[in-house]
Amino acid sequence: MAEKVVVDKPYVTLTGTSASSTVITWNESWVSDESPTVSVLASDFVAKRLTFQNTFGDTAPAVAVRVAGDRAAFYGCRFVSFQDTLLDESGRHYYRGCYVQGATDFIFGNGRALFDKCHLHSTSPPGAGGAFTAQQRSSESEETGYSFVGCKLTGVGVGTSILGRPWGPYSRVVFALTYMSSTVRPQGWDDWGDPAKQRTAFYGQYQCYGDGSKTDSRVAWSHDLTQAEAAPFITKAWVDGQRWLR
Repeated sequence: MAEKVVVDKPYVTLTGTSASSTVITWNESWVSDESPTVSVLASDFVAKRLTFQNTFGDTAPAVAVRVAGDRAAFYGCRFVSFQDTLLDESGRHYYRGCYVQGATDFIFGNGRALFDKCHLHSTSPPGAGGAFTAQQRSSESEETGYSFVGCKLTGVGVGTSILGRPWGPYSRVVFALTYMSSTVRPQGWDDWGDPAKQRTAFYGQYQCYGDGSKTDSRVAWSHDLTQAEAAPFITKAWVDGQRWLR
């Protein structure tokens, strides 16, 4: 299905037969808020077994899904583009068993999101500066950030991608109990050319495994979390899910 979809009413559910056969696709670079293939603007949205893709290519940001409503949940969905694939912009969101593919900042925005048993795949070529995330939290008072629990990180090359870089100065991202392939660069994180953000960004890792998970070469300002430090991020309570997830 080649068309744009805008969800502007609450309590909408979109369900596909399977993510491999039910595909919503569009081809447009990011020029305005109307550019994404799918835009979720209302609350209490659910998607199951769908692929959302933007086929614009690798010459400019091209968003597959923009999530700007509160309490959105995605189950068994696929998000496919190159740069800026999934704009998790604002609100509380839950992704379970999903696949997200891209190269540069391909999960980005200022939402509060929990990625549960998801697969992130980087298509960044060597030397191109790939990044899995670019979270935008702008102040210490904002309760936003991304948590990845029991996930899998893969890619097309060795050492091609960092875990994240701070779009906002208080950017917050945690990876827990996650497999990281050798695609993840040893440094793990980057300050995006602004050393001041090293003092305010919060980047953490808890009991991850795989060749890309080793913490001995991580940037000094990232955190190797204890169980107590990781605890707020690794259950559905991170997105207040006990109140709204069915």
